[in-house]
Amino acid sequence: MPDLAALAETHLAAALAAPNGRSTELVVHDHQLRQTVIALADGQSLAEHNAPPAATIQVLRGSVQVTSQGGDDVVVREGELMPVTHERHGVLALEDSAFLLTTVTGIPEGTRG
Repeated sequence: MPDLAALAETHLAAALAAPNGRSTELVVHDHQLRQTVIALADGQSLAEHNAPPAATIQVLRGSVQVTSQGGDDVVVREGELMPVTHERHGVLALEDSAFLLTTVTGIPEGTRG
């Protein structure tokens, strides 16, 4: 069973040492479900990208800003959980941060809520 606090610390240290200011680890991969710990050094970002069918961000350390094309940027702080909208978005670290990204990469037809 993954220790999220330990993974956050490990990947924050790795992100701070990495030239690109990032570190990631896929911790759960069960068919369409994926959970990834992502650490970003202060000011680093994940470029705008398409959202999967379902996703959440849970901030483990620090705070991030989820940016969107619609301009509805949201700050997510340590301990908070946010569903990710179905529009293109990016993520900006407002300080040294680590978060758990949970995604569902495919939903079988006829099972959407």
